[in-house]
Amino acid sequence: MLTVENLDVFYGDAQALDSVSLRIAARAIVAIVGANGAGKTSLIRTIAGMQRPKRGSIVYHGVDITGWPSHKICDLGIGQVAEGRQVFPSLSVAENLMMGAMLPRARHRREQNIAKVYAMFPLLAERRHQSAGTLSGGEQQMLAIGRCLMGEPELILFDEPSLGLAPAIVQNVLRCVRDLNRDGLTCVLIEQNVAVSLKLATHAYVLENGRITISGPGEKLLGDDRVRQAYLGL
Repeated sequence: MLTVENLDVFYGDAQALDSVSLRIAARAIVAIVGANGAGKTSLIRTIAGMQRPKRGSIVYHGVDITGWPSHKICDLGIGQVAEGRQVFPSLSVAENLMMGAMLPRARHRREQNIAKVYAMFPLLAERRHQSAGTLSGGEQQMLAIGRCLMGEPELILFDEPSLGLAPAIVQNVLRCVRDLNRDGLTCVLIEQNVAVSLKLATHAYVLENGRITISGPGEKLLGDDRVRQAYLGL
């Protein structure tokens, strides 16, 4: 579904990604594991068109989208749930969701899609007239996911979806990722809870200092001594 080849990304003179290559199969959950500063968010931002690579290629469904602007990439079917949720705090829940339906691919089905989002997150339906800035962190994360779904993505890039949330809410968010995948969506997951993300993942990659150092099935990496020592404290 998506292939990244030899991706180099720089911020000024600082290199964030160094010859990163990976493949994401349709209907998979792919986990990207690494310490803070390893390049995980840079990878997500580059795939989403928010950061331009210096070298390498990104191919989605056979189309080279390297360097495309983010709005065109979104309209191809690649959605993003960004770190920190980034909802529009002064807009209502319903208005935030409608912002997600601005993409040409989704405009004519926005009423059907908002009904699906409300069915998935009944709390958002109850609070649809409430300002997004007054929601709790967990509710804002539901809204961020719902807004992404309004654009009818085929592939969703999740960047730290459980960051700053209470443990009970974390489980709900990760269950949502699993359920969306079961419904046919392809998911790329960056998640601070490494053990849970590897259990969910069909395939996983470990990023260290901007380079892929280990890759394989999620369950296999969960048993890898290097991963266990570095990220699981075992």
